[in-house]
Amino acid sequence: MMERLTTRVAIIGSGSAGYTAAIYTARANLKPLLITGYQQGGLLTLTQEVENFPGFSDPILGPDLMSAMKKQAENVGTHMIMDQVDRVDFSKKPFLCYTAGNRVIEAESVIIATGAQVRWLGIPGEKTYCGYGVSSCATCDGFFFKDQHVAVVGGGNSAVEEAIFLSSIAKKVSLIHRRDQLRAAPILQERLFAIKNIECIWNAQVSHVHGTEKPKAVSHITLTTKDGPRD
Repeated sequence: MMERLTTRVAIIGSGSAGYTAAIYTARANLKPLLITGYQQGGLLTLTQEVENFPGFSDPILGPDLMSAMKKQAENVGTHMIMDQVDRVDFSKKPFLCYTAGNRVIEAESVIIATGAQVRWLGIPGEKTYCGYGVSSCATCDGFFFKDQHVAVVGGGNSAVEEAIFLSSIAKKVSLIHRRDQLRAAPILQERLFAIKNIECIWNAQVSHVHGTEKPKAVSHITLTTKDGPRD
């Protein structure tokens, strides 16, 4: 039997945006209900040290930051449930949120804070060195690769934007794309090709991430190309 819940404000997502929305609406006495999603804490839980969040003189670990936000949201009165919203009916009020956990949530207002989803490559070494050289966010982690040679995988807007951002931090940026041309917007491609310390590696895919254990860090990657593997 489907469980039915009622709230004035439903918040979908438990990243920094979701928790912030929860804190403000709870303090306004709106008694929000936050549905966490399967990845509680969002993408920042995949980040090691965060240096660009206000209020911390020293870097804070991504999971610790999200844990603190969660506790703050709960302390001011946010009710949270661990579930995943599959669909929302906005055709009439109250709005209806249907979840994977067989719940339907009636809400006067719905705040969508689902953020972005990382598209991992699913290759050996990727999970092992996540946070130790493998990153899903150039803005979050770019500083830690200052004056190093970094690689960005992809050919769309996100990949090109990340490469452009990193070019001002890293010594060299290699943009690796499995095709022979990019899918990014023309204006982004124009900016990318004008930057001297960015190289494009065409018709190649990353097949393995290699690294060391002491210290734990990425050392190099293996590419699969039409001429065979190369490191």
